[in-house]
Amino acid sequence: MNKIKLFLVAAVILVMAGSAAAQKTGYIRVDDVVRLMPETAKLQTVIEAYQKDSLQPRFNYTLSEFQRKDSIVNGKDSLKTPAAARAKMREEMQQDMYELQNWQQISQQLTQTKQDQLLEPIYSKAIAAIQSVAKENGYAYVYTKDALLVAPPADDLLPLVAKKLNLTIPGAPKASASTPAKKQ
Repeated sequence: MNKIKLFLVAAVILVMAGSAAAQKTGYIRVDDVVRLMPETAKLQTVIEAYQKDSLQPRFNYTLSEFQRKDSIVNGKDSLKTPAAARAKMREEMQQDMYELQNWQQISQQLTQTKQDQLLEPIYSKAIAAIQSVAKENGYAYVYTKDALLVAPPADDLLPLVAKKLNLTIPGAPKASASTPAKKQ
């Protein structure tokens, strides 16, 4: 009886291993999908407008406030301003000076935050399309191509995802969008 149980367990393991080996695998770079999306092309225009309409006025305001406070604290009429008010303005001027001196770094951080905020729904849409394509085409595993150094042969899902999102892959023949290319 034990031999029969052992045989059945071995058969089940072989069947499971065979079915795992038969599962389709694919790979894709999410960044490639995002780069092809028209929303991403519009993103640069939105970022430039943000820098022009939000960041530049903030810099100009901080600079003008620093200059205004400097003229009050260090100008010829500085003695007309109470000492406590001048001391408070000096503290504010130090904060303004820090912001002005580090403006490039601060503006880069603010721009990056804005860009991340705008990219989040684009990435979500790309990932949803990848998941949908994987399900529709029977892919059990989809890997990011960047993470694989060695992998078994798999399908590049970019053409299928691009087709699902109605995107054009530059330089790709039209027929490749209907069938995935084999990894070599």
